[in-house]
Amino acid sequence: MSHDPAPPPDDTRDRYGDPDVTVDAHEDDWAWRRRIRANPHTHRIYRILVGVLGLVVVSGGAVMVPFPGPGWLVVFIGVGIWASEFEWAARLLDFGKRTLKAWNAWLQIQPRWMQAVVLLLTLAAVAMIFWGLFLISGVPGILPDFAEHWLHAVPGL
Repeated sequence: MSHDPAPPPDDTRDRYGDPDVTVDAHEDDWAWRRRIRANPHTHRIYRILVGVLGLVVVSGGAVMVPFPGPGWLVVFIGVGIWASEFEWAARLLDFGKRTLKAWNAWLQIQPRWMQAVVLLLTLAAVAMIFWGLFLISGVPGILPDFAEHWLHAVPGL
């Protein structure tokens, strides 16, 4: 007699109702989405549209991540778009939120010198990314003259 071991406890089962791939119609707070999900044909089309839109936003954010700006924010927005329809994305979004909160909590309890080191490393990474970008594409001509002259004095540019 074979007995399969019990599956590990899934804390997301209580939060999301079931381990399904998509959010169920009764789990939605918005009437217009409940109507869409009630019809299998419109639900399939809606799910494809949400998936494609989320993919476009996440891909755009991923391209922006190495550059200064809101790259990670755009990635989170794209995953949030997916999370409106897909339970796996809702779990991924929760994981990202927990990780970000843990990082912030860790950084806040660090001494000022460690916070300064993290800031300096971040600024150095941004400077290196801009240096590489300007090395490949050249110094943009839209910058003020003093900035353009200063950047041309940087080694390699």
